[in-house]
Amino acid sequence: MSAASRVRAQTYPTRPVRVIVPFAPGGPADIVARLLTQKLGDHLGRQFYVENVAGAGGNLGMRAAARAAPDGYTLVLVSSSYMVNPSLYPHVPYDPAKDFVPVTLPAYAPNVLVASPSLPVKSVEQLAEFVKANPGKLSFASAGMGTTPYLSGELFKLMTGVDLTHIPYKGSAPALTDMIAGTVQLMFDNMPPSLPHIRAGKLRALAVTTTTRSEALPDVPTVAETVPGYEASAFYGMGVPKGTPPEIVDKLNKEINAGLANPNIKARLAELGGMLIPGTPQDFGKLVAEETEKWAKVIKAASVKVE
Repeated sequence: MSAASRVRAQTYPTRPVRVIVPFAPGGPADIVARLLTQKLGDHLGRQFYVENVAGAGGNLGMRAAARAAPDGYTLVLVSSSYMVNPSLYPHVPYDPAKDFVPVTLPAYAPNVLVASPSLPVKSVEQLAEFVKANPGKLSFASAGMGTTPYLSGELFKLMTGVDLTHIPYKGSAPALTDMIAGTVQLMFDNMPPSLPHIRAGKLRALAVTTTTRSEALPDVPTVAETVPGYEASAFYGMGVPKGTPPEIVDKLNKEINAGLANPNIKARLAELGGMLIPGTPQDFGKLVAEETEKWAKVIKAASVKVE
């Protein structure tokens, strides 16, 4: 590192830093971003503030971040949509391989497969048997086309061969309303919206989609315990525009990873079902490549496109 680079890293940041979240306030991505920005601001002595740029499944916020100056004063919260959208949409307004540099992947979270108590199944194995005995009669709901819960369902169909019809909703809330009313009996969902209903007994959790069980639902098995190799996580990472000085990327990586050791952040993420996976920018870049390839295959096999 040159002397100028060392000085730049030591003095950064000298003004407020914007963190773009490509989704509306209140969702898991927004919560993760706000937890991290607070700790970054505390550690580095400058304001890190969230700017929500929602729309087009995250594409509008990613476009805004791609067009920002690569000076370390714009970060972007990268979610699973970053790895999914290039295969899902005919065109995305950014180049995921060329427009961004990974910083770190702070956390990931399972989706959860929930059933109405009226559905006579209590496990993934029983569900598969029920669907095979009643082909074409059972549907699954999700928060919408292209979301990680929806893709969790498509991956489940591909790996088990079951016949399930997808019912897309405009978000988790209306889907959960219909689930609780019994209008639809099966749903893949992000964990935070479903947790209160699971704990209240209004929904039955059949499985989580990560390879390990969730601390938030320790008694609920993983799909992989019945379907070996199944995995469908929601990821939340941090990136910067391509060309951001590497010494600033390294500093942000170290500061975010240090913040993840904070008990308050650990506890808040655990409430969301999140699990911490601090690592290097290279670790995050490798995961992006793997997840992009994985979901491209699922989307192609399911013949999914969003206009």
